[in-house]
Amino acid sequence: MSRPASPARHGTAVALASALLLTACGTPSDGGTAEVADTSGNRTRINLSPDQDRVTTSTVESLAAAVPGRIRDRGALEIVGSSGSAAPLAFHATDDRTVIGVETDIAHLVADVLGLEARLTTVSWENVFVGLDSAKYDVGFSNITVTEERKEKYDFATYRKDNLGFEAKKGSGLKVDGPEDVAGRKVAVGSGTNQEKLLVEWSEANRKAGRKPVDIKYYQNDSDTYLALRSGRIDLYLGPHPTAAYHAATTGRTEVVGTCSGGGATLQGLIAATTRKGNGLVGPLAGALDEIIRNGTYARVLERWGLSDEAVPTSEINPPGLPRTGT
Repeated sequence: MSRPASPARHGTAVALASALLLTACGTPSDGGTAEVADTSGNRTRINLSPDQDRVTTSTVESLAAAVPGRIRDRGALEIVGSSGSAAPLAFHATDDRTVIGVETDIAHLVADVLGLEARLTTVSWENVFVGLDSAKYDVGFSNITVTEERKEKYDFATYRKDNLGFEAKKGSGLKVDGPEDVAGRKVAVGSGTNQEKLLVEWSEANRKAGRKPVDIKYYQNDSDTYLALRSGRIDLYLGPHPTAAYHAATTGRTEVVGTCSGGGATLQGLIAATTRKGNGLVGPLAGALDEIIRNGTYARVLERWGLSDEAVPTSEINPPGLPRTGT
């Protein structure tokens, strides 16, 4: 649930390689797994059980020593994520209690490098930022996109590409490469997300070009959205590409018919660890992310969730973010 997005210019959406194809099967007899295939046909079996056997790594003392004293003395990194996230980002295991997913695994690796216990709390999306503002939580790992507006209040250490996906009913025949492909279409999107802002920009581009605007729809939850998609009440659903691809792969009822950068046509959106501005934590976070990229544990985590296509070569501190709407 990355938020918010920059404008995407007419007809120039960036086509991105899909991390997952529509091949999947569930195998509950072995504790709960899902099998997905990437674009090369390589299959990844994803463990959905609470027994995650997470990838771990060693503490780097120099980075641990750089952690602000109040956190070091506590011995734990207070991590916040959104309860509204979905597989394979952050979601509940088969016990309906344990939070698993790529966001959770990366957060644990960062805590390992910094010599801290990872203490994860999930809250509603808006309360992720309320908790960071009040210093109740040290860092957010919640598919948070770097934006210029957010950089006024938060520091960012990047760790994944922000890619979006258009999901349609399987066999729809639809293909989305740019604004003209959604003109007049009923498209569902999450309110307040960067994908909503991108869709609004595309709708405005259509209006200016003399085409029909997008008929944007909003639903309270994913189950309502997917019911509307299956019944034909909407044509498309725009969301984070990892969740769209995972849903398509594991249900076999939908397909990803278009992808684009969350930053629009001219900027690759980036997902980042998010912390309150100026609190001294962003340097150690970026250092820890660079360490797991260097030692290979980062690649192992992305691979186990079928997201190797979203890897970044290094963690950037406060890079150019998605511009404000209209800039």
